[in-house]
This record gives sequence, structure tokens and C-alpha cells, in this order.
Amino acid sequence: MLRLEGVSKKYTHRRSNVSAINDASFVCGEGEFVSMVGPSGSGKSTLLLLMGGMLSPTAGKVFVEDTSLYDLSVEDRAAFRRKNIGFVFQTFNLIPYLTALENVQVPLLLDGKDEKAQLDMAEKLLTRVGLGDRMDHKPSELSVGQQQRVALARMLANDPKIVLADEPTGNLDPQTRDEIVEFLGELNAEGKTVILVTHDPQVAERTSRTLKLVEGRILFEEETVSACCAI
Repeated sequence: MLRLEGVSKKYTHRRSNVSAINDASFVCGEGEFVSMVGPSGSGKSTLLLLMGGMLSPTAGKVFVEDTSLYDLSVEDRAAFRRKNIGFVFQTFNLIPYLTALENVQVPLLLDGKDEKAQLDMAEKLLTRVGLGDRMDHKPSELSVGQQQRVALARMLANDPKIVLADEPTGNLDPQTRDEIVEFLGELNAEGKTVILVTHDPQVAERTSRTLKLVEGRILFEEETVSACCAI
């Protein structure tokens, strides 16, 4: 499903060369639930962006199934990403002047869906994440946990095969954290491949495999308890 072959990412910061990712190789099979852990600055978020076609590597290849992401043109890669990969971020990235319903409609609009199809799908997704009574609220009128649910609904709009989540529970209280991880587990049980970055050991324990990154290197992989087990 997703494969990295000798991926490195280097950049220049204040005239110094920085190696964010060093020769990372990794295979994630279809339908896996994988977490990435490691100290701050270890390259977790960078690696997730590389996996998702959002950040070109300095060296190496990233494959989704048989497609080499960075051998595609920028336009083709964006189209491929929109169809196959969904992102969830700690900061939500919701458009502040749009309602929850309108935020979820955005990817559907970009995909060329007509207005009725956009509304029907957005309403269905918001209802699924428990926000059927908050569709007309703007982000500032929602709690942090509710904003994350809107972001999850928007991510699902194009029914991606792969879900990449960067600290999706980082700003949440324990109860809402558990609910979000449970929801990601449900998506995984439905067949979606889920890879998440987390600093929370309790979240990592809900996944089936854990990658540990230190200074841009994958140090080890560890099997964890089943994603269906309770925290």
C-alpha cells in the first residue's frame, strides 16, 4: 500500500545543513494501523508529509501501491493525493469564516461534485462524527474537540484509502482523545490504512505497529496491542 525506499530530506536553516530524515525505509500494508513516536524534532511530521506527497524528498522514493508519488507532476500528484490520501492535523486548518457544513463541502467542491451532492455528503459525514446539530456553526463557535470532528469529516469527504494524522489528539482532553482514537480505529476496521504521529503512549498502544524516530532515523518497529483494545 505505502512504501518508502531510502528516503532522506535535507534543508538549509540559517546557513546550516539540516538532515530532517535520514535514509528511511518502511512498508505499510493495506489496512494497517501504525503510529509514529519519538522526541520533539525527531522528524515525525516531516516523514508523514513525505508519505503523503506534500513534501518532496531530497533522495529516495515514496510509493502508494505502484505509483511513485514524486515522479508525478505537481498537478498529477495533487490529483492523486486528493483521491487517495486524507490528512488530519493538530491545528485542524478549518476555514474560520465558513460553517462546519461549508468546511466539509470544500474538498467536494474541488472534486467537481454538484451542490446537492456536496450538501448530502457533508451532512452525512457531520452526522457520522456526532455534529448533526452543529452544521451551521463556524469554528469559533465550536469546542476544540468539535473542531477536530469537523476536520475528520472533511478528511473523509473524498473517501481516501490512506489516513495520515499528525498529532490528532494533541490539543484534546482525555475523553475527547479517546473518542477520536476510537473513531480512527473504526476507520481502520472498515479497511482504511491509518498512520498517525503521536507523543501519547496511550494512543500509540491503540495501534498495531509503532515506529520510533530519533534524529530523523527509524530506530525500531514495535508491535502493540490490537487497535480495538480500550485505553
